[in-house]
Amino acid sequence: MSPAVSPGRSQPWLAAGRASPRLVLGVVFVALLLDNILLTVLVPILPTFLYTTEYEGAKISASPTLPEPTPAAPRAPPFSSVLSYFDNATVPVRGFSSAAGPPNGTGSGPPGHPPSSPPGQPPRAPPAPARSCLEGGEFLAQENTRVGLLFASKALVQLLVNPWVGLLTNRIGYHIPMFLGFTIMFLSTVMFAFSGTYTLLLIARALQGVGSSFSSVAGLGLLASVYPDDSERGSAMGIALGGLALGVLIGAPFGSLMYEFVGKASPFLVLAFLALLDGALQLCILQPSRISPESTKATPLSTLLRDPYILVAAGALCFSNMGVAMLEPTLPIWMLQTMCSPQWQLGMAFLPASISYLIGTNLFGILANRMGRWLCSMIGMAVVGISLLCVPLATNIYGLIGPNAGLGFAIGMVDSSMMPIMAHLVDLRHTSAYGTVYAIADVAFCMGFAVGPSTGGAIVRALGFPWLMVIVGALNVAYAPFCWLLRSPPAAEEKMAILGQEFAMKPKSYTPKEAQREFPLREESDDGEAENLE
Repeated sequence: MSPAVSPGRSQPWLAAGRASPRLVLGVVFVALLLDNILLTVLVPILPTFLYTTEYEGAKISASPTLPEPTPAAPRAPPFSSVLSYFDNATVPVRGFSSAAGPPNGTGSGPPGHPPSSPPGQPPRAPPAPARSCLEGGEFLAQENTRVGLLFASKALVQLLVNPWVGLLTNRIGYHIPMFLGFTIMFLSTVMFAFSGTYTLLLIARALQGVGSSFSSVAGLGLLASVYPDDSERGSAMGIALGGLALGVLIGAPFGSLMYEFVGKASPFLVLAFLALLDGALQLCILQPSRISPESTKATPLSTLLRDPYILVAAGALCFSNMGVAMLEPTLPIWMLQTMCSPQWQLGMAFLPASISYLIGTNLFGILANRMGRWLCSMIGMAVVGISLLCVPLATNIYGLIGPNAGLGFAIGMVDSSMMPIMAHLVDLRHTSAYGTVYAIADVAFCMGFAVGPSTGGAIVRALGFPWLMVIVGALNVAYAPFCWLLRSPPAAEEKMAILGQEFAMKPKSYTPKEAQREFPLREESDDGEAENLE
């Protein structure tokens, strides 16, 4: 008898677990985490990968006789000539032109060294040329544009797909689109691991944009429907954006370390395995085979796009994230050209921004509701602009810590304030269906990541990296006062009547209790089956 009763008892427990908003928050957190690890893991890999495969490969095939003069070094009988060869070598890291050093070595300095010193160590003690900058400055300048286009391809595709995903979630709910996002992201990750050309990497990046669109729009809409209370929703959005921040935090350092010490495919294979675990989690909790449309008819997309307050919030998301979007393709190449940085530093440069973004999203997810989300966003955009203006002043990786930390913290302030404002504006001025408005929010986010890298590379090539930072920094400072318009947005007339009559006792919640009880994780069929079994 006990084996027959246990399934009936375990099913209500599983149903209660699936109906828990915290488990939904955990699923969205993991989905955003993996998506943004994949977003940033390519940032330090791509410039050096293209340099190694294209520039050096073309150089080796074009000049196969360059390595032949190198045996001349052992033929030099006097020890002083060997010293002058190494001391005067000012060649790139790869060492193809190292034979050009001996003509300059006249032996003026090294003959003074005593012959009793060990033959190999004195010249290698101060090997500053080992950190010298990469050659091929013209190739690196062109690479700014190509890397920027590849990074922007994800956001461009996401920009086109987001509105359709928002309409789809209004019709079939959030569960199936989220699982589709996992499937597409898994395929994109595997393709990244085994792509060896720029074209294949571009296709994989665009495919990632489709998966990101499904995951982000459906995930944020699901959170907004599960947390109808405005203050709880703000805290939940802050935690979910913490997953985004943690992904950005892990991605770039993880990619640079794995690429240098293990290989190009290794970080993507690890992410593919983690994506499989995310898919299993979604199958257990969300049950993506169910179709559960929104209980209320959604406001048309065209109506939301004509709302000036939604446009102001979307503009704040776009311009604040455009700064870091421009940094991703251009900062590693600028570091290679001016700081002569090794590969592992290209990803570590983004570490302060990622840590501070993680702190900012979690801190201001709670504080922004108390101090005013409009004020939090306005201050954040001003700090974004000031931080970007300070980036070109750095002369080494340590000089980037302060500007990047300020940039990440300020973007965390803006994101953790604007995401709840989007749902609040829909509750206040339209119908409480969130798929479409979060499609607009993700479009704004992606527009920053599409326009930023694609135009950033061209601006760097025409004006230089410092002027790029000046332009985007001034743009953020100039836009910051517009956040004041979100201080007290007016409600629609019919919403004012509803808020005055039905929600006088609960002013911070704008979703009816009936709609709250029917959020997409209900388990009526499971409960019915459990009663039949009993």
